Amino acid sequence: MGEMKKLKDLLCGIEVTEIKGNPDIILEGIHFDSRNIEKNFLFIATRGTKVDGHSFIPVAIDRGATAIVCEEFPEVIPSDVTFVKVGDASATLGFLASAFYGHPSQKLQLVGVTGTNGKTTIASLLYRLFRNLGYKVGLFSTINVIINDEEIPATHTTPDAISLNASLKKMVDLGCSFCFMEVSSHSVAQGRIAGLYYRGGIFTNLTHDHLDYHKTFAEYLKAKKRFFDSLSSNSFALTNCDDKNGLVMLQNTSAIKRTYSLRTLADFNAKVIEHHLDGMLLTINGREVWTHFVGKFNASNLLAVYGAAVLLGQDQEEVLREISNLFPVAGRFETFRSANGIFAIVDYAHTPDALKNVLDGINEIRCGGETLITVVGAGGDRDKTKRPEMAHEAVVSSDKVILTSDNPRSEEPEDIIREMEAGIEAHQKNKVVSIINRREAIRTACMMARPGDIILVAGKGHETYQEIKGIKHHFDDREVLKEVFLTL
Repeated sequence: MGEMKKLKDLLCGIEVTEIKGNPDIILEGIHFDSRNIEKNFLFIATRGTKVDGHSFIPVAIDRGATAIVCEEFPEVIPSDVTFVKVGDASATLGFLASAFYGHPSQKLQLVGVTGTNGKTTIASLLYRLFRNLGYKVGLFSTINVIINDEEIPATHTTPDAISLNASLKKMVDLGCSFCFMEVSSHSVAQGRIAGLYYRGGIFTNLTHDHLDYHKTFAEYLKAKKRFFDSLSSNSFALTNCDDKNGLVMLQNTSAIKRTYSLRTLADFNAKVIEHHLDGMLLTINGREVWTHFVGKFNASNLLAVYGAAVLLGQDQEEVLREISNLFPVAGRFETFRSANGIFAIVDYAHTPDALKNVLDGINEIRCGGETLITVVGAGGDRDKTKRPEMAHEAVVSSDKVILTSDNPRSEEPEDIIREMEAGIEAHQKNKVVSIINRREAIRTACMMARPGDIILVAGKGHETYQEIKGIKHHFDDREVLKEVFLTL
């Protein structure tokens, strides 16, 4: 790792119950996974949802760990290993990681984006905007981690605390002034962002998602809110007051409170003046700006980008100029046109609300004569309450719907589609066809479409795989569309 730190320096400011051994030992690395432990490393024994790190303490010591942070001491403590007892090892991990890497989040301006929908778009567009303004910038998103222009594929929306701080240190070393990060509710609940200093937080919206993990909507809300509660008085909290939970986020924060809205008076306001298939004309705080985005949900996303950039001290006119040069993020309202004039949109919408937003966006710009065909599925091993709602939203706002597989994971695709069909009323069934094979479903939609019609392929967006029975098979909605379009 190239780092060397004294154990007692890492423990500065951390509530320690007891220490057995020498706190002055020098550490060369830090990890919570015993498989990544090397000589003179610190091992943090965290309790996960499936595995308890305490059972891997002997393995970590065998691999060379000279210090252990844990919640319970083992019966036998080797004399050459220092043991540190804490109340919550998972929460402590973030602070230890931050200290080990020299508190990198304090050396650049880190902004977190949280909410159900819009996180990837807002974080990615802020990254692009600030790059275009001439800054060195980092990004943590669902799609990738980027340091200036070097791209690293992402495995989680928010990485673990060790990876996060290691990447942040690399960003600082390479001269980054800003970093934009998607903050998932999982990462807040699991303490992955503990110990980070945020210059600002942005809240997009809150709809039913991840209830397979959080169990109740109240718990999901609480996880999002905890992020804002932790912001300092030197930070800003920018919230969407068009969402009924927007102002809830600001209730207990010490941060400077700012709002954005398309509907009501706020610090940052926008209005859609004109809709087109290739973009829309907006006013942002009274100034007109042409954008390459479609739909009110994207107007809201762009407004959040504008507000955050201004709160980070950027010139308003320059920010507006750069917003007009931005394009949609991969798999977020990404558009394609066939040679014979069929228009297709690929979008990551995988919640009922996101699907409604995209369909509303399409319907806002329709001339009236085109048929709108929606291809949509729902993920396996995830929140099942979304399935009938997804189908309902698709049927209400489309002329024809093809229900298909998304990432079925360990479930049977037929069972998922059957649960989706429960959201369709008897009089709507003539609009719906179910095709399990996603490639075939997309091909069928293209065959059904006439020149001028619109196809929405929803749910997977930027993903380049389909997960079936634990195996990820290569699959890209955009590739399939392009292939079929060549045959028309």
